[in-house]
Amino acid sequence: MRGLAPREVTPLAAPATADIVVVGAGFTGLWCALFLKELAPEREVAVVEQGIAAYGASGRNAGMLSETVDHSHALAIQHFGMDEARRLARVGEENVAEMLAFLAERNIACDWEPRGRLMVALTDGHIEECHKNIAIAEELGITGFRYLSGEEVRAEVHSPLYRGAVEVARGGICDPAKLTDGLRREAVRLGVRVYERSAVRAIEAEGGKLRVRSAAGGSLLAGHVVLATSAYTHHLLPRVLHRFIPLYDYIMVSERLTAAQWAAIGWRKRQGITDGRTFFNYYRPTADGRVLWGTSEAAYHGHNRVDPACDHSPSHYASLESGWKRHFPDAADLRWEYRWGGAICSTTRLTPFFTAVPTGRASPTASGSPGTPRRTRIAYRILAHMALNRLRRRALLRQAPLPVSAGAAPRLGGELSDARAPQGGRGASAEPHAAGAGSDGYWVFVVGLDLV
Repeated sequence: MRGLAPREVTPLAAPATADIVVVGAGFTGLWCALFLKELAPEREVAVVEQGIAAYGASGRNAGMLSETVDHSHALAIQHFGMDEARRLARVGEENVAEMLAFLAERNIACDWEPRGRLMVALTDGHIEECHKNIAIAEELGITGFRYLSGEEVRAEVHSPLYRGAVEVARGGICDPAKLTDGLRREAVRLGVRVYERSAVRAIEAEGGKLRVRSAAGGSLLAGHVVLATSAYTHHLLPRVLHRFIPLYDYIMVSERLTAAQWAAIGWRKRQGITDGRTFFNYYRPTADGRVLWGTSEAAYHGHNRVDPACDHSPSHYASLESGWKRHFPDAADLRWEYRWGGAICSTTRLTPFFTAVPTGRASPTASGSPGTPRRTRIAYRILAHMALNRLRRRALLRQAPLPVSAGAAPRLGGELSDARAPQGGRGASAEPHAAGAGSDGYWVFVVGLDLV
């Protein structure tokens, strides 16, 4: 993986036991394992990953950190009401502050830069949205949102397309693969066993516990299993597919820019940037002098495919290149050295979804989790409390997103990459076994998250 040094991995190749097994070594799984050890250091915790840590969305995303828990503050109000949206806004700000303090305390190097972010307007409609976003932030008690005129934003970043922007003081950029690998190292230091290149093939009820079987030949017998498997969830549990859609985003990373190319672009503050379109671009500078340039024009692959054959899309790369030239004609000759796609898991509500499933004679389940650091850190708190039966319920946990019918999946696959996609309203029904549903029995925990 780009930016990570080669290292030896430990596969799950023999029978073993644990108190809690976490499936998935992305942000959600590793944060969950870390918090489990903080809450209950006496518990034996193991993480099982099909590839290496950061293999999935956690290592492939844009690496832009913001404070929102929902897809936007406006959607938080729509989904949960004003009072809960205010609480979620505070939780989001506290979460980012705590995350950064944790990274500093544990010396986790991930090229973090506290640069804030820009949401740029390309049309008059986008300008209206900018002003609405600022007004909503003020209503929620959030500071640090400021409107920039077209002239002001073009002085910051030299694109002829920019007509205005919202400048957000908080947040920043990082290398998500380095962050994930740093979390893995810290988990190991705290005593978490991390098994990699060990795809889970089955989770079976056995004597009141669960046996997690690995393709590497080993297994883990545990009392609880937390599944943090993102868009791969339906590979283990097809029945949860009605709660999310697996989609692919695509990203390119450029060559190192020359001083002349940087001068042509500007971007001295090095903010993460998104634009206001339905299928928007997101982009940031990298620590080694490149540009990461991605698109939310998510692709749905037929029959809910999630496999390496979907990792590249020449049509998306061509669209990204032409989009760059429109945004930055003075740097149109920039060459792109790296390209990749990654599977994400999107709910109709574009927010996390949590549930618990009793095992017994029922089939075990699997999960969905995203790749954005700030949401997955909140998710790990929830999952860890669920695993330890210490959960305090909130609307975010009680309300399930609207289900997705099989026939609608291809159509919604594109729509769901937009923040204005169909949403699960406040009256959406909960799963039969909702988050934190009881203290007895053994459970497999499910979380569905979207990736921005």
